[in-house]
Amino acid sequence: MFLSVFDIFKIGIGPSSSHTMGPMVASSRFLAALAALPERADCARLTVSLHGSLAFTGKGHATDRAVFLGFLGFLPETLDPDQAEALVRQLQGTRSIAVPGIGPVAFDPENDLLFDYGPPLPGHANGMTFTALGPSGGVLLRQVWYSIGGGFVVNEDELSGVSASPDVAAAEVPYPFTSAVEMLRMGRSTGLSIAAMKEANERIRHGADLEPGLERLQAAMDGCLDRGLTQDGILPGGLSVRRRARALHQQLLHERGSNRAQPHAATDWLLVYAMAVNEENAAGGRVVTAPTNGAAGVVPAVLRYYRDHCIGASTDGARQFLLTAAAIGGLIKHRASISGAECGCQAEVGSAAAMAAAGLCAALGGTNEQVENAAEIALEHHLGMTCDPVAGLVQVPCIERNGLGAIKAVSAASLALRGDGQHFMPLDNCIETMRQTGQDMAEKYKETSIGGLAVNLPEC
Repeated sequence: MFLSVFDIFKIGIGPSSSHTMGPMVASSRFLAALAALPERADCARLTVSLHGSLAFTGKGHATDRAVFLGFLGFLPETLDPDQAEALVRQLQGTRSIAVPGIGPVAFDPENDLLFDYGPPLPGHANGMTFTALGPSGGVLLRQVWYSIGGGFVVNEDELSGVSASPDVAAAEVPYPFTSAVEMLRMGRSTGLSIAAMKEANERIRHGADLEPGLERLQAAMDGCLDRGLTQDGILPGGLSVRRRARALHQQLLHERGSNRAQPHAATDWLLVYAMAVNEENAAGGRVVTAPTNGAAGVVPAVLRYYRDHCIGASTDGARQFLLTAAAIGGLIKHRASISGAECGCQAEVGSAAAMAAAGLCAALGGTNEQVENAAEIALEHHLGMTCDPVAGLVQVPCIERNGLGAIKAVSAASLALRGDGQHFMPLDNCIETMRQTGQDMAEKYKETSIGGLAVNLPEC
C-alpha cells in the first residue's frame, strides 16, 4: 500500500473535495475517454446524473458547477476562478461544449444534469453516471465514476484497486506498511522514525521533487489560512453565515499586545486558524485537502500552532509533521475511509485530527509509539460523529468543527507525549471501529443533509 503525501494533501478549490474537486476531475476524465473512441466524432450530446450524497447535497457543494468546469477543461489545481465563472455563464447561454478533438457537443446545464434522489449506486455513496449520445440518441459511451473522498475518483473498473498509487506498487517502496502494527515494527527494526520511513517511500516516486513539493503544500496551506484571516462578509449559499476569523484574530492580537491574554488563549488561536481555512473553503477558495476539504482546517491550524506557538519549532519539524500526518492519513484511507458520505464526519475531521495529532507529536520529538498513541487518542474521540451539513453547505457545523478538531489534536499529542507510548487501544483497532461505525451509521447522517443538525434549524 502506498499513498503519497501528495495524494493525501492535494491543492484544489472549495467547498468540497468529494463533491467539488472529485466531480470536476471525473468529468474531465470522461471527456478524455470519449476523445479516445474511434466513433467520437458522432457524439452529439452529453448527459450526467448525480447519485446518493452527490445528489442530496450537490447544489450546496457546487457539484453541478464542478461538472460544468470539468467539461470546460478545468482541473482543481489549476482553476482560475474568475475565468471559470465567465465560462460557466457562457455555457448556460450556449448550451454547448467545445470538446477537444470532437467539436461542439450539446450540453444543457438545466436539463442534461440530473440530481437522482433515489438509492445510491452500489459502489459508493458518491456516484456519477456520464453518458455520450449519438445523433439518434444511441449510447456511444457510458461510464460510472465514484468520488471516494479527498478528491480521489475511480471508475467502476478501478474501484477494487483504489488503495495504491497507480505507478508505485507496495513492493517497490522500502517500507510498505499497511497497518500501524507493521509501521511500528519496521520502525523498531530499523531505528527510523515514521517520518523517515515515509520520506524513503516518497523518494521512490518523487526523488528530488519531494522538498519543493512539501514547500508548495505548506505555502498553499499558509496562503489559505492567511487569506481567511483577512476576509470579512457573508459566505455564499443562502444561510447568511458571517465570516468570523478576521474579527477573532484581531481580538487575539489586541489581547496579546496589551498583555490581557487569557490562559486558554492557545485554544482560541487554534480555533481562529482552523476557522480561517474553512471559511475560505466555504467561499470556494484555494485550499489543500487535509485529508478532505471539509476537514481542511485541522492540519494547517495545528501546523501553524506548532510553528508560531511551540518552543523549539523548526523547519525540519514542520517537514516531519507533514510526512507523519500523511503516513497516518494513508493508513486510515487504506483501512477505512476519509469520506463523510461513506462514514460520517468521524472519517473527515476525525481523520484530520488523528493526522494532526501524530504530526505535532512527531515534530515535538515524540517516539513512534507516542505518535501512534496520539493518532489513536484523537481518532477515538471523534468516533460516531455524523456528517449533517445544514443546507448541504460546508459551513454549519463544519467550520467550527474544524476548530474543535484542532484543539483535540493538540490535546491528544500532549497527552501522548506525557506518556511512554504504551496504551490500551491500538490505532489499527480504532480505525477498524471507525469503519464499522460508519457502516452501521444511518444514511441520513452521512452527508445527505436529511438528518441531524440539517433538519433541526432555528424557526426564524
